[in-house]
Amino acid sequence: METLLAIFVGVGLAAACGFRIFVPLLVMSVASLSGQITLAPEFGWIGTYPALAAFILATIFEIAAYYIPWIDNLLDTVAIPAATVAGTIVMASAVSDMSPFLQWGLAVIVGGGVAGTVQGFTSITRIASTATTGGLGNSVVSTAEAAGSLVMSILALAVPVLAAILVLAILVFAFRKIYVWVFRRNKLQAETNNPRLNQ
Repeated sequence: METLLAIFVGVGLAAACGFRIFVPLLVMSVASLSGQITLAPEFGWIGTYPALAAFILATIFEIAAYYIPWIDNLLDTVAIPAATVAGTIVMASAVSDMSPFLQWGLAVIVGGGVAGTVQGFTSITRIASTATTGGLGNSVVSTAEAAGSLVMSILALAVPVLAAILVLAILVFAFRKIYVWVFRRNKLQAETNNPRLNQ
């Protein structure tokens, strides 16, 4: 049961990494230092004061950067691989009572996969916001993402089962949005390359 709860914690934190990379790591650092979470031994560095200071600075810079027009879109180009790595790290640090093979298998496939999917969804949302509002609506998207990351991080630690259910709902919604976006983009490219399709 404890292992299952640890997996739920990891899944929730990984999803939070998809919204903002450093917020979940900051929350984990605070939780570890206050004794609210026990990290895998090899990730004990997350619960140190130097790491806490680094996560605070990184979180401030990351959140602030997403409020700068066009820089937010630029950050999205590197955010998916970065979020995938962060999701892998938080998942691996949360599940410690299992073999290294299972630990890292879950971390890469589930943690990295969840974080990358959520980040892909947020990137599409920002592209749509930029296209429809000229970037003016991106600050609203950025605020929602930062809040989502914080709430999901806290839920993952406080109510991991609820966090896992919420992540499942987010993933279903994200997959549908990503599918529709890719389908429309491919259809538009096909129509551009073959004008007869428009006739």
